[in-house]
Amino acid sequence: MKVIKKLVILVGLAIYSLGAGAPPASLVNTAKVVNGVVNPLEEFIGTLNFSKTSAIASQTKGAVVAINFETGDRLRKGDILIEIDSKVLDAQIDSLKANVNISKINLENATRDYNRYKELIEKKSISQKVFDDSFFKYSSAKQTLNMAQANLNEQLVNKEKKTIKAPFDSVVVEKNIELSEWASEGKTVATIVATNEVDLMFNLPTSYIYKLDKNDSYDISLKGQVIKSKLYASIAKGDKRTRTFPVKFKAKVNSEFLYDGMEVKINLPRSKKQDALMVPRDAVIKRFGQNVIFLNVDGIATMLPVQILGYTKENVAVSAMGLKEGASVVVKGNERIFPKQPIKSLNK
Repeated sequence: MKVIKKLVILVGLAIYSLGAGAPPASLVNTAKVVNGVVNPLEEFIGTLNFSKTSAIASQTKGAVVAINFETGDRLRKGDILIEIDSKVLDAQIDSLKANVNISKINLENATRDYNRYKELIEKKSISQKVFDDSFFKYSSAKQTLNMAQANLNEQLVNKEKKTIKAPFDSVVVEKNIELSEWASEGKTVATIVATNEVDLMFNLPTSYIYKLDKNDSYDISLKGQVIKSKLYASIAKGDKRTRTFPVKFKAKVNSEFLYDGMEVKINLPRSKKQDALMVPRDAVIKRFGQNVIFLNVDGIATMLPVQILGYTKENVAVSAMGLKEGASVVVKGNERIFPKQPIKSLNK
């Protein structure tokens, strides 16, 4: 798609240069390039790690009768990964359910007798022993039901363990079991990672670490995209040879195509300031994968690739061959113009 877009742009420029009809002047807003002072940015290369990794283990034993995943599959929380044979357990559960039903019937009968004898004992129509026997039978029936229900609940829990589910949204990075294989308690059946939560690790000099703040948000470049991240921790034990220390940022991402160990980049300001040419932030845009500005040179748009040195509140410090103070730079309308296209400034 990007290739097609570039071809369309190049064809349009070729037609214009051959005199096939100059496009009308595009209306833009401009500003002047000024001198300023900025903390230059230094780029650091880091590594992406998945912050949540889980080795999924079996909590029961038995033969694996179904496997519903392969390495590389994306999972949603609650997806069934593995089913373990539960025929014997199912038969036990059926028997325990029958015991519970019988116990409920016995308790109903014992409760009915106890309530009747309670009225009779108040009228002194029966002996104390008869009443005590009914109370004992009622209490025993209640305890029997409680035990039957507890035994059933225990086996229902064991039944749930026969089905292993994904504990969170994730991707399978390792499969450790096959169909019909015997699963034992504690055996790892799969390793999964959550790809929507990542750690971004950098080794930084202390002069940069001191200026980091957990309350700030940091732009970190991942596959050419900027993701917002938060400082999580700086680790006191570093590399004595390079005098750098590990710093961890955390971020939530939505990309489905992340891999542990991917390269990430962060730009941090140096402590020593320097003079630089400044343009408004809106003047810098992306064209063909690079940062550029458009200058208004005698009513013609001139595209100029720039290197970003740093930022202030409203401006960005840039470096580019031939760029001078006082030059007219396009700040609005630059997203729709092409090199060598006639332009007209609305704010002369």
